[in-house]
Amino acid sequence: MAENQTLLLKDAQALVTDLLTNKISKNLRFHTLQHTQEVVAACEKIAEFQQLPQEERLILAVAAWFHDTGYTGGQAKDHESLSVQLATDFLKQHTANEEFTAKVIGCINATRMPQDPTNALEEIICDADLSHLGTDAFKEKSRLLREELEEFGGKEVSKKSWRKINIRFLDGHKYFTKYGKEVLQPGKEKHLAELIEKTPDHMAKPEKKHKEKDKEKTKDKSDAAAVQAAADAKAKKAKENQTERGISTVFRIMAQNQANLSQMADAKANILISVNSIILTIVISVLFTKLENNPNLQIPVILLVVVCVTAIVFSILATRPNVNHGTFTQEDIHNKRTNLLFFGNFYKMSLTDYDWAMLEMLNDKNYLYSSIVKDNYFLGVVLAKKYRFLRYAYNIFMFGLILSMIAFAIAFAIPQAGEVYAPGQ
Repeated sequence: MAENQTLLLKDAQALVTDLLTNKISKNLRFHTLQHTQEVVAACEKIAEFQQLPQEERLILAVAAWFHDTGYTGGQAKDHESLSVQLATDFLKQHTANEEFTAKVIGCINATRMPQDPTNALEEIICDADLSHLGTDAFKEKSRLLREELEEFGGKEVSKKSWRKINIRFLDGHKYFTKYGKEVLQPGKEKHLAELIEKTPDHMAKPEKKHKEKDKEKTKDKSDAAAVQAAADAKAKKAKENQTERGISTVFRIMAQNQANLSQMADAKANILISVNSIILTIVISVLFTKLENNPNLQIPVILLVVVCVTAIVFSILATRPNVNHGTFTQEDIHNKRTNLLFFGNFYKMSLTDYDWAMLEMLNDKNYLYSSIVKDNYFLGVVLAKKYRFLRYAYNIFMFGLILSMIAFAIAFAIPQAGEVYAPGQ
């Protein structure tokens, strides 16, 4: 049993380490692999303090490893649901029993804010998740959490507002375990006192506080609206960037495929030209000298020469380049008629004219995309022509070679003119 538990824990650690290293946003500053490792360590420390049995420690450890894996989904809201799903799938693969799985899920759900644990295990993971509130790492963790809120959450938070948020949170938070109350609570109260001391209005009169609270609520609402608008704009921009990246990827893959197919066609044509050239060389140097002595070979030789020459011609047609007139006018650019991505449309133009035209195209997204589409289309047309001529060349070579071999066989089978067979021979 101990070996199975060790293996389960090692597999959980390996999986979560991979997820929180490679699958989460780089904008996460607080909820990182380091935070998860610290929560796991805190769970072990509290479990040791309370002398928990080994199986319950295993439940805590697995829950602690998985409790923030939901951030791989790309958002903080309700990330616990994805964490539960990932943990459930993992435990199913390792054939964990239903009771074990249910306790792990309960521990993960207990870390939701506001925390509301229902048993001792859930109380331990809740205190471990916020153990930094009572340690010397509080200031650094608070800074990282604020950066995460701004970069990952898209919310601008001033230092003053962040200090007030921390004061309200620390004041309303409570530890559930004996370890939390005895070891962590004093440190948390110290941090709370320091924050209150740094807040200018902490000595204000109650009446003034109420008025300032009303003002603060109004300001908070306007700030919230501004933050929401900024977040929406940021999300919209991110979506547009993602769409553009997708379009760029599609065009890049298409261009690579077109280039690869063109190279394949040229390679096949070169092979055919080389093979037929070798055959022609052999026919001219060897067989032509035997035509006087063996006139039956004339037809097969001529047929073979015609086949080879025709195959070479179609192979050359498949690889022969086609260049356009190489010029364009300003009207062509304004009307978006010229594809500046193909050299045949601009090679006769001056650098100044081409530079101006390229800037016009790059400043017009629709013109740019249209040029890329045209470039891909005409590359496809050229490819179709290449492969059509290449198919003709291969068919001519294949069937012509068969006919030539048959003709040679017949020629060698027919006796030469004047040859006489004596009776009985």
